[in-house]
Amino acid sequence: MVRGDHPHLGGPAEGEGPFRRGGDEGGFAPDLRSDEEAIEEVLTAIEKAGYTGKVKLAMDAAASEWVQGDRYVLPKRGKVCAPEELIAYWEELVGKYPIVSIEDPLGEEDWESWQELTLRLGHKIQLVGDDLFVTNSERLRQGMDEGAGNAILIKPNQIGTLTETLDCIELAKRGGYKTIISHRSGETEDTFIADLAVAVNAGQIKTGAPCRTERVAKYNRLLRIEECC
Repeated sequence: MVRGDHPHLGGPAEGEGPFRRGGDEGGFAPDLRSDEEAIEEVLTAIEKAGYTGKVKLAMDAAASEWVQGDRYVLPKRGKVCAPEELIAYWEELVGKYPIVSIEDPLGEEDWESWQELTLRLGHKIQLVGDDLFVTNSERLRQGMDEGAGNAILIKPNQIGTLTETLDCIELAKRGGYKTIISHRSGETEDTFIADLAVAVNAGQIKTGAPCRTERVAKYNRLLRIEECC
């Protein structure tokens, strides 16, 4: 569930294994049987790299894509569940794995469930609104008023202007919400979001797995900024 990083159309080339598949946001998108299997594979990789205990997990559930009426249909498990059941599922995963952040764990219009989830997990982990807030100050203000989430994903080309982006970041900071500067699908090698993340002291950036050059470019830019400073 390391985001709906969907495989390229047509799937992997002949002869490639399941872990060679790439997603449209620069991540790996292997065919796995469950969310838990994806988490276990990531933890295995962390262990083999010698970083056990040093690396934590952040997930993008993109749960707005699961909404069907007043229910959620979990794609890998094929399970239909009520919002309360999905909230309980997140609690179970957070209790079992070193998860520190979940993005879009619920639907973008399911404000009531967001409130409940925030009450139950907001003191433990970061609950990030992307589809919920869409870098929009009005929706963020509603979330603050209703106690929905505790962090916002910031996408400058989602709201449309840099002025609106900066206004949203400032509102989030005043309200005690964390900010994560983010890429989008169909990304280019432009590195502006790396500079923006440093300039606003966001502390976090989301720019994909380092398996494609348009994602690596942002990490390289952060390294260059560090060298200059």
